[in-house]
Amino acid sequence: MGRRYSHIVFGPQALARQEHVGSVVAYGADLDSPDTGPQEITDREVRLLTSVFQFHLASITPQGWPYIQYRSGPPGFLHHLGGNRFGFPDFPGNQQFVSVGNIEADDRVALFVADLPRRTRIKVFARARVTDAADDPDLAAVLQRIDGREIATRVERCVTLDVEAFDWNCSRSLIPQFTAEMIADQTAPYAARIVELQDENDRLRAELAALRGESDT
Repeated sequence: MGRRYSHIVFGPQALARQEHVGSVVAYGADLDSPDTGPQEITDREVRLLTSVFQFHLASITPQGWPYIQYRSGPPGFLHHLGGNRFGFPDFPGNQQFVSVGNIEADDRVALFVADLPRRTRIKVFARARVTDAADDPDLAAVLQRIDGREIATRVERCVTLDVEAFDWNCSRSLIPQFTAEMIADQTAPYAARIVELQDENDRLRAELAALRGESDT
């Protein structure tokens, strides 16, 4: 069964080069089958997409150029709304509205999502829709909550994404990167153990001094 991802990304020039180097068997062969519609989202995609705190969103300008914008929020700010639909809150920004305007003119977008600590990444093609929070307060309320907690920042707009296609990429060239919070969480047990050992060392020194009849003063 052909994947929509291949039908979207592989044009004649890309296929010609694949034929030349022999990689068409691994990639362009998907085009032997017809485009059967959006690829079905599975639990694997949901787990990654709803765990990230950042991604890059590409939209199309009126002049036909790609425009890439960085999006971020608390881990889980990209919500799974069921089926192939995802959504995220649009917070107050610099008031340029480039991505918003692009989406309103052409709803095709692409996401590059990377979990750098785990060296995992996925590319996603979707149809996007922008809704003012005041026009759909119920959706805004859903997107403003993560694991039962409410995001403090006000939601101005809601962006929904209906996924058309996706592709998991190899991790070979990804360099692991960690946030300060991730490092703190990983090193906290070691820091606590160091404090325990320092306290124990101080206690043993005091006991040894007492046995020798030494004074701290």
